[in-house]
Amino acid sequence: MSTKKKFASQADLEEKKISFTKLTESAYAYTAEGDPNTGIVIGDDSVMVIDTQATPVMAQDVIRHIREVTDKPIKYVTLSHYHAVRVLGASAYNPQQIIASQDTWDLIVQRGEQDKVSEIGRFPRLFQAVESVPPGMTWPTLTFTGKMTLWMGTLEVQLLQLGRGHTKGDTVVWLPTERVLFSGDLVEFDATPYAGDAYFQDWPNTLDNIAALHPQKLVPGRGAALTSAEEVAAGLEGTKAFVSELFASVRVGSSQGKSLRQVYEETFKLLQPKYGHWVIFNHCMPFDVTRAFDEATQFPDPRIWTAERDIEMWKTLEG
Repeated sequence: MSTKKKFASQADLEEKKISFTKLTESAYAYTAEGDPNTGIVIGDDSVMVIDTQATPVMAQDVIRHIREVTDKPIKYVTLSHYHAVRVLGASAYNPQQIIASQDTWDLIVQRGEQDKVSEIGRFPRLFQAVESVPPGMTWPTLTFTGKMTLWMGTLEVQLLQLGRGHTKGDTVVWLPTERVLFSGDLVEFDATPYAGDAYFQDWPNTLDNIAALHPQKLVPGRGAALTSAEEVAAGLEGTKAFVSELFASVRVGSSQGKSLRQVYEETFKLLQPKYGHWVIFNHCMPFDVTRAFDEATQFPDPRIWTAERDIEMWKTLEG
């Protein structure tokens, strides 16, 4: 492995082009060439934002795009999961409710502060104007377990936990009449799944549960909005293949008594030809393999990442 590889995404300084894609009369996607996406649902009388961007200043650009298509109030912010890059822009929207799964609430309690510091160190470009982030955590004001249905006027909006994958608390937002799904980081498209807090053995089945809804359009966590059933299938299949192939490689290596570094180097070499062109591949792989190694050996639940653990792990695998 190269000893010159910069930590995480610290070398990623190139600005991305923003796209604001209309999927249906009620659904829009704010995407940025593989940077974290934001979903927008426009109901009869209000707006829901799904994942906030990383800072309130960055969220202002989402609001600007929303205001180009509607003046309805932004009533809801839904968090697909707890990661800082997804939630720390919430205050910009001044919503009536911030919604998340109870599992996500529990993860914020358990590891939110550590995750905030860790992620800001990993992604300096994605935390533009980080000084605009309020102190403390982004706390949900409304939580649910399993399923919750909101009626935005006549528009039915389902918040669903379809299984663990990217985190323990993953929530998808489903518009059943329009057959549009907002997946959070359970699904990526031409972008590497981050799996440092994942449940590898559960993730493929969770993707099958998404597929069983037969979404016709899907907004992934990263990558372009998927605007046909064929594109949705490709996004689901690509994510599933990456997660499954990585975990299979790690499980074989760990069962043979190989060290984490040996397993990492073998898995990187195996996956790089097929997935190396995906956004943040070099960033994600050390975190992903470390978590997969933990799950395959002695830690069924993800360990907490701290800024210190991030650097220690990176030195072990890339130093």
